[in-house]
Amino acid sequence: MKKIVVLSVLVVMAAFAANTGRDEERRGSSHGAAVGGGHIPAHGPARAQASRPAQGSAAARDQRPAAESRVAVDERNHPKAPHVHANNDQWVGHDSGANDPHYRVDRAWAHGRFTGGFGPQHVFVLGGGNRERFWFGNYYWDIAPYDYGIVGDWNWGGDQIVIYEDPDHDGWYLAYNPRFGTYAHVEYLGN
Repeated sequence: MKKIVVLSVLVVMAAFAANTGRDEERRGSSHGAAVGGGHIPAHGPARAQASRPAQGSAAARDQRPAAESRVAVDERNHPKAPHVHANNDQWVGHDSGANDPHYRVDRAWAHGRFTGGFGPQHVFVLGGGNRERFWFGNYYWDIAPYDYGIVGDWNWGGDQIVIYEDPDHDGWYLAYNPRFGTYAHVEYLGN
């Protein structure tokens, strides 16, 4: 009889431990990773400090993909791409301000505003597509051409994505990938 009780207690403890691990995973616990590793930031980036006015020429509005990364490695083993630190939710690389010509659009939110939910309570799974057009659920998006190099390793048919509002660039949102801890500017194309 004692063996049955001990065995029952061990089974209950193992089930509790397994469930606790799943809860941490759902909440975005990074399990020690400095960037990515499943971590989901509790909030989006703060508004960047004021930047100088953008140039009005067509060249200033160049939407071609960046030839190389625009973010210097801030710490060892961190990506050369915009990312979020798992230990303090610091958004690295979102500092160009509202006047960045790479994220200027003729008509902000031309396809309407996204209403599917923002932040860590709304984790979506990519359903297909590529950087020019991807989707999850019945929501369609594209990546800003200037950010194409950031999303080269994303799994368009299975990665998790969290959408945050962009406080600096009208018409854009930020799609955060918890697997890599990186994010890119995305435009909502409707549903």
